[in-house]
Amino acid sequence: MSVAGHTPPPFFKRGPAPFARLVFFISLSLLLLVADLRFHTLEPVRFAVAALLWPLQQAVLLPVEGAGQAGNYFSQLGSLQRENADLRQRQLAQANLLLRQAHLDEENRRLRALLDMQERIDAPARAAEILYAARDPFARRVVIDRGISHGLETGQAVIDDLGVVGQVTRVFPLTSEVTLLTDKNQAIPVQVARNGLRAVLAGAGSGAMELKFLPANADVQPGDTLVTSGLDGIYIPGLPVAKVASIDRDNSFAFARIECTPLAGVERHGQVLVLGKRTPPPMPEEPVEEVRKPAKGRKPR
Repeated sequence: MSVAGHTPPPFFKRGPAPFARLVFFISLSLLLLVADLRFHTLEPVRFAVAALLWPLQQAVLLPVEGAGQAGNYFSQLGSLQRENADLRQRQLAQANLLLRQAHLDEENRRLRALLDMQERIDAPARAAEILYAARDPFARRVVIDRGISHGLETGQAVIDDLGVVGQVTRVFPLTSEVTLLTDKNQAIPVQVARNGLRAVLAGAGSGAMELKFLPANADVQPGDTLVTSGLDGIYIPGLPVAKVASIDRDNSFAFARIECTPLAGVERHGQVLVLGKRTPPPMPEEPVEEVRKPAKGRKPR
């Protein structure tokens, strides 16, 4: 009910008409566009809004960036593991090649040294390679890859680039057995290079050698070099054999105990030279006295 002279208030508060609002906001938008385009009046507002919204943008992008970084991390981790495994395989292959290269370089150096030794000695020689050691643990013997088919015979001397190694003691069609100087049953005539003193050098069976049958006062000193004397007709004179290591001069014994160390790689190296057999020089012929025949018509007195 309405009181006399008063109208009831409207149920909803009404503002401007919708069309008027539309026209107002369109005009305001166009005004702001023109003002911003011509005078850049909204730049501070834009900067302020961007600064206020920057933490919110980072917070929204943080899960996405974290997921992307995690994916990249695991992807790179798998790639690095595969690359590391590949590099390890390459390293092993390179190490194998380097070891083989070092072995080949050492073998090449020893072959050059053998060729140089062959040129220095005045005797035919044939290169050979040690295949394996003999099965007898108490003997110092090796088997080489040369035999009867290569012209080898028993008794031939075997040397390397440093000196005498041993002697061929048994031959087969394709291989031969060499008894090393350090064998107990092996002996070689030598002489001291310093003074020419002759002696017999015998193997001790344990990688060493012993100078036999020299008196306690013999002129032998530690460090003396022993060379072949050539008296046996097998070894060429002057080949290095061993070096005097120690001397025990005990007056209670008739002979001195002289231990020697072989100069050649008797139990180490793999390439050797087999020398041809020495041919003894021809014996000089004795002059034959001519018997004079008596002249005809004369009777011998």
